[in-house]
Amino acid sequence: MSLAVSLRRALLLLLSGAVFILTVLYWNQGVIKTQSYSEAQLRPHIQKDRSSAPIPYEKSWTYKCDNDRCVRVNYNKNGANVKRVSFISCSMTCGDINIWPHPTSKSLVSGHTLRFSVEDVQLRLDTPHREVRKRLKLAFDVLVRQLRQIQQLEYAPPHAEEMLSVSEPASKSTDGAESPLAGGLFSSTFGSHRSGDLDSLHVKLSVHESGELDFNLDNDESYELTTSFEHRRLTVHISAKSFFGARHGLATLQQLIWYDDEERLLCTYASSLINDAPKFRYRGLMLDTSRHFFSVDAIKRTIAAMGLAKLNRFHWHITDAQSFPYISRHYPELAEHGAYSDSETYSEQDVREVNEYAKIFGVQVLLEIDAPAHAGNGWDWGSKRGLGELSLCINQQPWSFYCGEPPCGQLNPKNNHTYLILQRLYEEFLQLTGPTDIFHLGGDEVNLDCWAQYFNDTDLRGLWCDFMLQSNARLKVANGNVAPKHVVVWSSALTNTKCLPNSQFVVQVWGGSTWQENYDLLDNGYNVIFSHVDAWYLDCGFGSWRATGDAACSPYRTWQNVYKHRPWERMRLDKKRRKQVLGGEACLWTEQVDEGQLDNRLWPRVAALAERLWSDPNDDHDFDVVPPEVFRRISVFRNRLVELGIKAEALFPKYCAQNPGECI
Repeated sequence: MSLAVSLRRALLLLLSGAVFILTVLYWNQGVIKTQSYSEAQLRPHIQKDRSSAPIPYEKSWTYKCDNDRCVRVNYNKNGANVKRVSFISCSMTCGDINIWPHPTSKSLVSGHTLRFSVEDVQLRLDTPHREVRKRLKLAFDVLVRQLRQIQQLEYAPPHAEEMLSVSEPASKSTDGAESPLAGGLFSSTFGSHRSGDLDSLHVKLSVHESGELDFNLDNDESYELTTSFEHRRLTVHISAKSFFGARHGLATLQQLIWYDDEERLLCTYASSLINDAPKFRYRGLMLDTSRHFFSVDAIKRTIAAMGLAKLNRFHWHITDAQSFPYISRHYPELAEHGAYSDSETYSEQDVREVNEYAKIFGVQVLLEIDAPAHAGNGWDWGSKRGLGELSLCINQQPWSFYCGEPPCGQLNPKNNHTYLILQRLYEEFLQLTGPTDIFHLGGDEVNLDCWAQYFNDTDLRGLWCDFMLQSNARLKVANGNVAPKHVVVWSSALTNTKCLPNSQFVVQVWGGSTWQENYDLLDNGYNVIFSHVDAWYLDCGFGSWRATGDAACSPYRTWQNVYKHRPWERMRLDKKRRKQVLGGEACLWTEQVDEGQLDNRLWPRVAALAERLWSDPNDDHDFDVVPPEVFRRISVFRNRLVELGIKAEALFPKYCAQNPGECI
C-alpha cells in the first residue's frame, strides 16, 4: 500500500515538472525567436522605423556631380551596377566647400572621403590651462552627442539595439576622463555598429596662448583646422589662441561630417585645411521674452543653433511693459506683479543654467531690462511699499499718446528708489552671467509726453540724459565700481543729443538703414551695432496685431534680405568709421510669436546674418540676387539644423533642394 502511494506521488511530481517545463518553453517562444534574428534580418525593421528620420531617405534617387552641381538621377537598385550616391554625399564633395558660414580665409578639402562611426571619435587635449581644458571637454561632448543624433540609429527598436550588442559610451578622452554634459539638449540613447574606413578619429584641440574664458569684444576667435590620414587613423587638429577659437573649430568640424543614409555611417574628408577668423566682433541675436514667454529648453535650443552658426552674443530682452518674468532676489515683487503666471517666470537658477549652457557654445548671454521706457507691469507696487511711484503712465489710455505700443509704462526719473532697484537688478545679472566688458542699458522709445504730465517744467531731453547717466553710474557700482568698457543703448532721437560719452556708450541702431542717424552717430564718434528694421528685424511681415496705431512693419524679411544687407558697403564708410561698426544683431520681437513658432521665425534667417557678420563675402551680383552657391550651402545648413531638432523654415520646394541650380 505504501509503495503504491509513493509511486503516485512520484508520478505527480514528474507530471508537474513536465507541465512547468512546457509552460516555460511556451512563454519563451518569442524570446528564442527574437534572439535568433541576424543583423540582416533586423535591418529592414530598422529602416522601416527610420521613416520618421528628420531628413527622409531618398532610395529611389542617386546623384552625380556635373560642373560643380549635383544632378539627380533615377536609381534602379535591381539593374544598377554602381552604388547609389546620397544627396548629402554628393553635396559635400561637389563644388566649393560646404560650410556655413563660409571660412574667411584659406579652405581646402580632398575629394577622398572616409566612413566611420561616432564610436570611433576620441579626444586629445593640448593646453596648459586647466579651466580651458574643462570647457573644451564639455564642448567636445556636445559634438559627440550631436554626431550620435546625426547618425540616426536611435530610430532602431530597443530589441534591435540589444541584438547589435551595443550601448551608448561616454565620449573618450586620451587623459582617461569622461566628458559629461548634464542636461544637454542633444542627448539621446541608441545603438551603433562599428565599421567603415577608420579604426579611430582623433580630435586634437590645442590652445596654448590664452586661458581666458570670460567674454569680451577682444576675444581671439580665430582657429586653424587640419586633418591627416594614415593607417586607418584620421587625426583632426584644431589649433587656436583661445577657447573661443577652438570651439568655432569644433563647429566647423561638425560641418565637415555628414551622415550617408546609403552607407548608414558618418563620412568626412581624408584631408582638409581651413584657416578662419570672423570679420566682426559682435554677432548677435536678440530674443524678447516679455511679450511671450519662452521656456529654458527653447532658449537653450536656440543657443545651440547659434553656436553651430558661430554667432557669439545672445541678447536676452528679458522684461518689457507687457510682463516682468524675472524673479529678482532683492525685489520678487517685480515678478509677483508683472509675470503672466507663476509658471511663466525665470528664476536665478534658470538664468544661470542658460548662461552656463551658452558658455559651452561660445555664446555670451547679455541680459537687458529696458529702461526708462517699456517698464509698466511689474513696477506698480512701489507706493504700497512706501517707495513712491516707481513707474509712470502704467496702462494709461489712450496708449498711443504715451508709448509706442500698449501697455504703457515709463520709469520715474526723479525717484531714487527706481535707481536703487535698477542697481540691484544689475548686480544680480552680473553675478549670474559673470565678468563682462559690455552691458545693455535699454533706452528704447522714450515717450517725452508721458513724463511731460509730471515734469512739464523740466528739460525733458535733459531728463532722459540724466536718467541714462545715473543708470550708468549705478551699473558701475553694481560692477564693483568698475565701469564696463562698452555700455549699449538703443538708438532714438535722443541718442544724437551727444550727452552720452562716446568713449563708453555704444548705440544699437534699429532704425532704417537709410536714415540720417546712421551717419550722425558715426560722425559723433559712437561705436554702433546695426540692427536695421528694414533688414534684420525678424518679426516684420505678419500684419498688424492691433486695430489702432501704426501698422506693423512690413514686408517679411527673407533670408536673402538678411544676407544681402551690407550697410557698411552701402554707406561707403571709410576705414575709420568702419572700425566703429562692432557688428550686427538680428532682433525677434515677439508680439506675434510664441514658443511654437520660434524655430521657423529664426532659422535659417539668422544663419544668413551669421555668414554676413562672420565672413562678409564680397558680392558682385545684383543687389537683390544671391549667388547659386549660397543657396546650395544654406540649404545644406538648414538640413543640418533639422537633423538636430530645429524646426527651421523651408527655403524653397524640396524639388529645388534635390536639383541645385534649377530653380534659381
